[in-house]
Amino acid sequence: MAPTLERIDHIHVFVADRAVTEEWYAKVFGFSRVAELEFWSLDGGPLTIGNPCGTIHLAVFERPPEKCRSTIAFSATAAEFLSWRAHLAGIFERSIEAVDHQVSWSLYFSDPDGNPFEITSHEYAALAWLRSNPATAL
Repeated sequence: MAPTLERIDHIHVFVADRAVTEEWYAKVFGFSRVAELEFWSLDGGPLTIGNPCGTIHLAVFERPPEKCRSTIAFSATAAEFLSWRAHLAGIFERSIEAVDHQVSWSLYFSDPDGNPFEITSHEYAALAWLRSNPATAL
């Protein structure tokens, strides 16, 4: 049985001009930058924008046009994250590397059609031991 998830954490959105997109989302939806995640937008990372109460997040990547490649990211507690890691390793028959984002941890994988998914946990400190070996199978 699959482990539980908390909610959709964020959705990746790929755009030609992040500044234009940020302005449009602010005007249309009232979304603004998530200040504590703004450092991710440096060096090609995502600019995270969201609604005022923090229940909706979009990770906006500036990329050349390509086929739609929106990534759906689900949120999980630290314990759920570890359960998902073990569950996915069993499904894919290989260890799934945990990616350190400095304030969160993520697992990345795709469905059979190549649609990308992410399981992310913001309980960073509880998973800090992953820094020593993010690919260790459980």
